[in-house]
Amino acid sequence: MNIVRINSVVAALLSLALAPATATAGPFSQGSQSVAIIAGSGSAFRDDYLILGLGYGYYVVDGLELGIDAQFWLSGDPSITKVSPQIRYVFTQPKTVKPYIGGFVRRTFISDFTDLDSVGYRAGLNFMGRGNFYFGAGFVYERYQDCNDAIFANCSDTYPEILFSFSI
Repeated sequence: MNIVRINSVVAALLSLALAPATATAGPFSQGSQSVAIIAGSGSAFRDDYLILGLGYGYYVVDGLELGIDAQFWLSGDPSITKVSPQIRYVFTQPKTVKPYIGGFVRRTFISDFTDLDSVGYRAGLNFMGRGNFYFGAGFVYERYQDCNDAIFANCSDTYPEILFSFSI
C-alpha cells in the first residue's frame, strides 16, 4: 500500500514539473545544482547524537530536483550513517516563499545491527535569501521497512527539518 502512495506522489510531482514555469525559478531553475549542509541532533538506542552531513541536488527541469544526502550520527553508540536518494519539487511561482514537497528512500547503516530501509516524504517552505542562498523549514514523515518492534521503540517518525542551502 505504501508503494502505491509513493508512486502517486511521484506521478504528481512529475506532472507539476512538466508544467510551464515562470521566470522566477532562480536557484531552482533547470540545470541548477544545490549543496546543503546538514547539522543537528538526534537520539536513538537511548543515546544522543550530533548529526553532520552533506547533500547535493540537480534540477532536471525548473523546480524538480533529484538529489542525495548523507548523514553521519556522531558521539553516540552504535554508529549510524544514513544515505538518502530523493526527489523534491519546489513551487517556483511565488517570489519570496516557495513551498516544496518531496519523497525519499533511505538506507540506514547501524553498527552491530541489521541495516534498515525506510521511505518518507517531506513538505515545507523555502525562504529566499540573497543571491542563490535559501533557508527552508518543514516536516518529514519516515516509515521504516521490516522494522522489529522488539528492538525499536517506533517504526515511523515525524520530525521537523531546517535547511540551509545554496545553488551553484
